[in-house]
Amino acid sequence: MFLTLPTLLTWARIVAIPLIVGVYQLDSLETPTQNLVATLLFIVVALTDWLDGYLARKLNQASAFGAFLDPVADKLMVCAALLVLLQLQRVDTLVALVIVGREITISALREWMAQIGASRSVAVHMVGKLKTTVQMVAIPFLLFDGPLFGMIETRPWGTALIYIATVLTIWSMVYYMRKAIPEIRAKAK
Repeated sequence: MFLTLPTLLTWARIVAIPLIVGVYQLDSLETPTQNLVATLLFIVVALTDWLDGYLARKLNQASAFGAFLDPVADKLMVCAALLVLLQLQRVDTLVALVIVGREITISALREWMAQIGASRSVAVHMVGKLKTTVQMVAIPFLLFDGPLFGMIETRPWGTALIYIATVLTIWSMVYYMRKAIPEIRAKAK
């Protein structure tokens, strides 16, 4: 099911990454405009994450390929946004390193667990979903980097949320590692 509507929405998230990054390469746009355009793009694209899952279930178009591609799209989008925010000095290097490092580590762990036939032990858990949700709220606040509706300064809120996401990132990594270790030990015997 390579070209179902849900899978096309997932592909759209991946295709949108260069657009979000590219906004900051356009010297013809002033910084507030770049921030607004990147934020709106990120929000719209992030919402397709919910929509593709909903449509896959509703239209009975869930597939193994879609289940593989969906988290890859999320990880690519978050990592690209973090690199932009790092370049703009809106996120701490250690925060970006922890989040990107966790994504690489857990992706490798899931691949390893699939190879040994134990992928269910590292299936998506609520703490991982919560981490993703907090990231998907923090990042637009940091991209926008200004007063929202003239009332809310987004950078302090985004910074607080990205630190919460970092804690959840570590927590979820520890959770998945603890679930995987008994399976790895059992296969090593």
